[in-house]
Amino acid sequence: MRQATFVAVLTNKMVVVIATEAPVGVALNTAALLGVGLGHHHDDVVGPDTADASGNPHVGMCAHPIPVLRAPAEQLHDLRAQAAARDGVTAHDMTQIAQHARTYEQMSAILNGTKAEDVEYLGLALYGPRAAVDSLTGALALYR
Repeated sequence: MRQATFVAVLTNKMVVVIATEAPVGVALNTAALLGVGLGHHHDDVVGPDTADASGNPHVGMCAHPIPVLRAPAEQLHDLRAQAAARDGVTAHDMTQIAQHARTYEQMSAILNGTKAEDVEYLGLALYGPRAAVDSLTGALALYR
């Protein structure tokens, strides 16, 4: 188990935005998949492994709070485009295509043949400078 001094400097922010219309199971799956993408693409977000007082190991987890917000599905298109136009902001997405595909290869092939305006989003995860992410998502409600 790796032990290290870890200080999370939270100059960046991450949020997950789920389509309001998504059923609960789909919303949970979407949030989980977006979290995996965030952790994979942003090395600085996962803290080191640690242990409890009994010495039991606990694998490192996200050092950032991740608010889960909601927005109508049609708003996710605009939000993704706005995020892509901001310096330093990364937009991860979960689409209806990915939800329905049986394999990653199938999803990729269908997505490659789909025009951007026809992609239906189930959720987005945004990561970047706190001010930029706040300006994009500050008016969105928490997912409840």
